[in-house]
Amino acid sequence: MTLQLLGSLTARQFLRDYWHKKPLLVRDALPGFKGLLDPAKMMELASRDEVESRLIVRGSDWSLEHGPFAASRFRKLPKRNWTLLVQSLDHHLASGEALLEQFTFIPRARLDDLMVSYAVPGGGVGPHFDSYDVFLIQGMGHRRWRISAQDNLDLIENLPLKILSHFEPEEEYVLGPGDMLYLPPRYAHDGIAVDECMTYSVGFRAPSFEELGQAFLNFLHDELELPGRYADPDLALHKHSGELPKAMLAQIADHLNRIRWDEDFITAFSGRYFSDPKPHVFFTAPDKPLARKNFARRVASRGLHLSAKTRLLFSGTQFFVNGEDFVATGAERKHLMQLADSRKLPAGEYGEALIGLFYDWYLAGWLDV
Repeated sequence: MTLQLLGSLTARQFLRDYWHKKPLLVRDALPGFKGLLDPAKMMELASRDEVESRLIVRGSDWSLEHGPFAASRFRKLPKRNWTLLVQSLDHHLASGEALLEQFTFIPRARLDDLMVSYAVPGGGVGPHFDSYDVFLIQGMGHRRWRISAQDNLDLIENLPLKILSHFEPEEEYVLGPGDMLYLPPRYAHDGIAVDECMTYSVGFRAPSFEELGQAFLNFLHDELELPGRYADPDLALHKHSGELPKAMLAQIADHLNRIRWDEDFITAFSGRYFSDPKPHVFFTAPDKPLARKNFARRVASRGLHLSAKTRLLFSGTQFFVNGEDFVATGAERKHLMQLADSRKLPAGEYGEALIGLFYDWYLAGWLDV
């Protein structure tokens, strides 16, 4: 099925011909789209402690400030050349979560968040590149994008932002409300506000293998079991007391070489890693939680849906939710797969064990009814 979001391409065609390969400009990708919030609402979000926000001002040089921001900060800003960014809009607006849902032709393990950028004329973050794929959706106003497939990705030193030292644009587009531009990783781009405008960015998780390696070692530390203790009952007299005995090194190597991991171990690590919320994400338990029986009745009559902050993934019978894992089979597995895919379940009876699991998640703020 073709998608207007992708310029009448099918998801299969997009993944084959564009994903990770080349840009795609789609005019009127979201017909009638003018945005999800106004600047005042965005500034209100940027004043909250739990919201990740940044303010970038370009004067004689670049400046970067991290929120939360007092309302008075915005009244002191010039009429040109600044931009405000708010991360994880999908965590704070239901409409943001709904917009992100339109991109689930990409696996959820790769989806990161929805960022919104508000800029006055001349505002932007400078020519840069991202290490991940990005969809740039224009809300209110207009933004001029200059893009380049250049190989030189050197950055200007001693700046608070990662700005390219040499930017040579190859193409230029002005995006209006509802237009969308897809860019693959490491594609240089520079977006400058033509007028007062807002741009919504769908980003993806693309950790470096160094990050994955460090996380895997932490995971290995938690899961590692090596029985026994170093011993040397046959210790021989050594000529040099400061020398590491060869027998000691051999014994240590023998035991450390017994550390092994298989596909199931890697799956367990990956599931926990990609479902683990970011450090700044916190869940809020219900103020007046329902009793378990009332919760079960509510689910039976209304269904349930995951919190926007919850990440639920699966592989086979293993399920991973917010960095924790468990196994489910039979009908429970079927329902949990549906919940992982669509993030909601319709009204119905789901069995005592599953209701017990959902109730624990509800009390933790991981899902709503």
